[in-house]
Amino acid sequence: MTITFNELRKIKDSLPDGSMQMIAEKLDLSVETVRNYFGGANYNEGETVGIHLEKGPNGGIVVLDDTTIFEMAKDILEKEGVN
Repeated sequence: MTITFNELRKIKDSLPDGSMQMIAEKLDLSVETVRNYFGGANYNEGETVGIHLEKGPNGGIVVLDDTTIFEMAKDILEKEGVN
């Protein structure tokens, strides 16, 4: 899946408090790994999770190899009524 970096960050910024922790627990990942998925860069505490960044307009393009975290975030936003 391809998305702009700015769109990915907007999703992350729209998530309610505790969402990163909830996603991390459900997937048995560290919270920092989930944050890295959304553009964070704390690789001392978290891991990379199959995203590839390419510089360009709107923060660049992000290619998501695995959309599991993305889909979970979208589901949370949908339940919260955030589009």
